[in-house]
Amino acid sequence: MRADKVRELDSTELRKQVKEIPEQMFRLRFQMSMGQADGLTKLRGMKKDRARMLTVLTERALHPDTAPEPVSKKRGK
Repeated sequence: MRADKVRELDSTELRKQVKEIPEQMFRLRFQMSMGQADGLTKLRGMKKDRARMLTVLTERALHPDTAPEPVSKKRGK
């Protein structure tokens, strides 16, 4: 997930995904130990995504005025 996509998510969604990633990484490591070779690139990507999410959460916590929550855009009917 790219950094601009991570910044578009609100903090509750980011926290939810940060909690889910370790479980996904565990499952991926287990699959890799069973012989599936394509997991290494996914694992590296997940680590980077988690780091991006944690960085955005930290930015929002330390500087709430300069890194605000994204405003959800409602579409008119």
